[in-house]
Amino acid sequence: MRQIAVTALVCALLPGLAPGQLTPDQKISDFQHLAGLYAKHYAPYEWKRDVSGFDLMEITPWLNKVAATRSDLEFYDVMSAYVASLNDAHDAYSLPSNFNTTLNFSVDVYDGVLLVDSINRTRLPGSEFPFMNGYELVSIDGVAAEKLLETFLRYNIAANDRSTRRFAAALLTVRPQWVMPFAPDVPEISTVVFRRPDGSTESHRIPWTRTGLPLATVGRYAAPLAAGAGDAEGAPDYIEPLNRLQNCQLLDRGVLSFGDNEPIFAASLGANFTLRLGRQSSDGFYSGIFDYGPYKIGFIRIPSFSPNDPAGAVTSFFQEVRYFQGKTDGLIVDVMRNPGGSVSYAGQLLSLLLPSRWSAVGFEIRASSGWVASISSSLESAKAQGAPPLIIAQLQGIKDAIVTANHELRGRTGPVPLIGLTIDQEPLTDPSGAPYAYTKPLMLLTDELSASAADMFAATIQDNSRGTLFGWRTMGAGGSVTSWAAGSYSQGSVSMTESLMTRSREVITPEFPATRYIENVGVRPDIEADYMTRDNLNRGGAAFVDAFLKAMSERIANGK
Repeated sequence: MRQIAVTALVCALLPGLAPGQLTPDQKISDFQHLAGLYAKHYAPYEWKRDVSGFDLMEITPWLNKVAATRSDLEFYDVMSAYVASLNDAHDAYSLPSNFNTTLNFSVDVYDGVLLVDSINRTRLPGSEFPFMNGYELVSIDGVAAEKLLETFLRYNIAANDRSTRRFAAALLTVRPQWVMPFAPDVPEISTVVFRRPDGSTESHRIPWTRTGLPLATVGRYAAPLAAGAGDAEGAPDYIEPLNRLQNCQLLDRGVLSFGDNEPIFAASLGANFTLRLGRQSSDGFYSGIFDYGPYKIGFIRIPSFSPNDPAGAVTSFFQEVRYFQGKTDGLIVDVMRNPGGSVSYAGQLLSLLLPSRWSAVGFEIRASSGWVASISSSLESAKAQGAPPLIIAQLQGIKDAIVTANHELRGRTGPVPLIGLTIDQEPLTDPSGAPYAYTKPLMLLTDELSASAADMFAATIQDNSRGTLFGWRTMGAGGSVTSWAAGSYSQGSVSMTESLMTRSREVITPEFPATRYIENVGVRPDIEADYMTRDNLNRGGAAFVDAFLKAMSERIANGK
């Protein structure tokens, strides 16, 4: 009782604060902690400062914004905005909330228009809500959908304008509070207006489905809470730093088929497609063979680079590649809507597609004192525990690169190999010297949601002139990502880019200076083809499938 009385008295003596809100000093402390994490650990700092024009070290304007906040939710919004200003697909500030609310349908950007592309008919039966896929979302509660989209962009940053607009479109109808501080501020029922394909409109009153507990205030604490595991810079198990560096993956962003085994155009594969893998939910890939004119064209979709059983997935991919080598004239690999995953796993799959000597993507690592301590400790632990020589050599190589960068007063290392011990890789061969990898013409399908490890995968295929990239530019999520506790009082967390992918050759694009970096730039296709059209939505991607099969058959005919 005495503690309650003291707390009430303290609250009464702090004018302008609602009961339970963080104090101004606590907010300043947590923002400075967040900014300090970025100053110490964020790898693309110079790239963002020089190319994007955002200097994360200039925190005075942000401290003023923090001081002006009147509630915990306003404070969270400032924290989120600071991270969003980096325009980094990996980096996001998350609130300590599990609240989510949805209208039970989704929209995406097709031909520049917000169109419905999925409906939960269990929640929204057609007899009561007869709108359909392909209808345009016009407004929600009288606010134009396009205006809402512009407002929501900073809550789902994805490294380039097009990817960001698509991710933000998902937030129009699905609003998680861990991303959007004010997500609970929706009515019980919203009035939603749609435009039919014939130009007429229809309106529906659609209820929001809520789950979890809304966060209104984090409360006030007499002393900081214990820091989360992400803040610790002590000695982890020896493999932990490698796993941390190899984590190149985005979390689910609510876009249709993002990370799904089945390709987005599965409905249009046609009668001339014979399915091999994909019938069982346990299948790690979706694969088969097209009979297209005089050719047999193999197809395999890699849904992500984070399978539940990596060793089993590599074995399955190897078996498919060997089968395709003997049974097909060319192979199409699909990494569209792929959120990324493990660098090591992606490297193993690449080794089964690259039959000659090849160059891997390197990683420039943020050369912090924390990394020196972590790698050094892991290296000694690995030696003491009798770790495999490859692991010990990898840890030693990373340590040497970080120590050298520190001695030379550089913020990052040079390009460090995370696939094997060297950037240049020898092909996998059988005892006779014949390659295990697929040797015939290859095509890679990419889009603006091919992210992180999928960015790396596409860059490796292109840099080694192994095959044709078909589709759209990749996202440009070009680094490895780690999560950190981002403030003892507010209890938020942040995902942060700690390395930069570096290609083996320089590229020039209209938007950026000549660079080897993948961050923001992405990987540009050799043949540009846009899946995000109204026609592909309405016909299950039929035009897109026809286009990539035609392009592949031409390459087979030309021996490419």
